[in-house]
Amino acid sequence: MTSFLTYTFKNLPSTSKWALISSIRPLSCSSQLRAAADVQTKSKKTLAKPSVRNIVVVDGVRTPFLLSGTSYKDLMPHDLARAALLGLLHQTSVPKDVVDYIIVGTVIQEVKTSNVAREAALGAGFSDKTPAHTVTMACISSNQAMTTGVGLIASGQCDVVVAGGIELMSDVPIRHSRKMRKMMLDLNKAKTLGQRLSLISKFRLNFLSPELPAVAEFSTSETMGHSADRLAAAFAVSRLEQDEYALRSHRLAKKAQEEGLLSDIVPFKVPGKDTVTQDNGIRPSSLEQMAKLKPAFIKPYGTVTAANSSFLTDGASAVLIMAEEKALAMGYKPKAYLRDFVYVSQDPKDQLLLGPTYATPKVLEKAGLTLNDIDAFEFHEAFSGQILANLKAMDSDWFAQNYMNRKAKVGVPPLEKFNNWGGSLSLGHPFGATGCRLVMAAANRLRKEGGQYGLVAACAAGGQVCPRSSIGASRKSFSWKQTHP
Repeated sequence: MTSFLTYTFKNLPSTSKWALISSIRPLSCSSQLRAAADVQTKSKKTLAKPSVRNIVVVDGVRTPFLLSGTSYKDLMPHDLARAALLGLLHQTSVPKDVVDYIIVGTVIQEVKTSNVAREAALGAGFSDKTPAHTVTMACISSNQAMTTGVGLIASGQCDVVVAGGIELMSDVPIRHSRKMRKMMLDLNKAKTLGQRLSLISKFRLNFLSPELPAVAEFSTSETMGHSADRLAAAFAVSRLEQDEYALRSHRLAKKAQEEGLLSDIVPFKVPGKDTVTQDNGIRPSSLEQMAKLKPAFIKPYGTVTAANSSFLTDGASAVLIMAEEKALAMGYKPKAYLRDFVYVSQDPKDQLLLGPTYATPKVLEKAGLTLNDIDAFEFHEAFSGQILANLKAMDSDWFAQNYMNRKAKVGVPPLEKFNNWGGSLSLGHPFGATGCRLVMAAANRLRKEGGQYGLVAACAAGGQVCPRSSIGASRKSFSWKQTHP
């Protein structure tokens, strides 16, 4: 199954710069600022909804995303999550006692810290009176954390929520076989020596075979890489096209890194090691070198390789979400206003990675926007083939009519607006943390590029109830309205 997320952002008009700078004044003037902003936005398309609280993202951070098995390999997940929370506290200077709730997403959970949100929060110095819980929704787990926070604020339960995500692929839980687990549990219950000896006599060497976690669909037993290979073939995406797109991602990420555009990264001093300051998976190569790699999933004729796939990554992220009135009262200049989100589901076998194609028109229609209104696209790059297949599906009237029950195609995001600072193929993809990275990339790009709207989409294993009878690939969509200081 696959889950997807889409966001939309909008800048206030030019005078909003004044309003947001002025919002750092005392609370007594915030109503005047709001009135001034309202007057200026009457002629502009707005995503605001009557009787619904405006919800803002003040800022967001992440640890450097590292290849699994490198500098973070001796840590535990809550160590990285704590680092992200501490980085957010430092970045925003938000008082810990102001935070009403903390939510963290993760995928492969460490059994010792099953509620990693709570352990990370306590480790970061938050009050033990601040509730915290963990959510899991495959690769959109931190997105689910954010929308849960939005729900808490929209309902009036909270004013300030911290949402984030964590994944530590360097140390995933590896279990004993089921037979071995059963024997160990039975031995623990045995009361006499005779009972214990009887159980031990049933032991066989194959009981020692470990159970490794698999990145595969439970409902289909197919790995996501295998699905990506089939999807690429179905949409006639060539190996060369996939390698070219992956190379583009790495080159753009390298350029963004060198120009200091990845400003959401906070340095992390790894205990007993050096301070990590940047992602280490950005490695521009050449098409000639990439062409030498063998297929990773469907052998020998597949087109998905290690070079055009996202890699196993360690990392954590966090964002500060507030009710607008609370943020203004505290003197913050928010980066974005969160508006709409949508969850849908698809067939987990043949449409596992096609989420952006289905989610994009839904969130655009809900927000009253068109594809042409979008200035910054941030799509999760699980595989080059997945991205290119979605772009082809979005550009197909036939696919829209036969699979989406739509009269016309969705349309293709122009590449000059698409993942301009790199994506998961180059920056890395810690399953539970990528959502926050996508959100902050879109917000920061809009601020840097002077855009008005942005749209984010992400695919993930697992998901929601499908419109069909089977478990399906789910997608989720967001819309945002951005402000400038």
